Amino acid sequence: MPANKKYLEQSGWQRFLKISAGILGGYLVSTTLHMALAFLFPHKAVLITITYTGFILWVILMILAFLAKSGYRIWGIYLGLALLFSIAIYCGKLINPIL
Repeated sequence: MPANKKYLEQSGWQRFLKISAGILGGYLVSTTLHMALAFLFPHKAVLITITYTGFILWVILMILAFLAKSGYRIWGIYLGLALLFSIAIYCGKLINPIL
């Protein structure tokens, strides 16, 4: 049974934005979040849990990218989150410069 045409993405550009946001943006957000956690908390425990939680978070962020109405909006959200986590990484390096 074919999909209903009203639920399919009509624009190829929006489809590309959602796919790239799901794969690249989701990975960027997942990685920066876990790096920020590693600088703010004991890094050995975070590095062990990133093996599982990083992949789970990446898959969740991929699914959320396809549920969004606009590819531009989801890219903006993912880049904003990555910037926020990058600032947390920077602050974590200032607090604990040994790592």
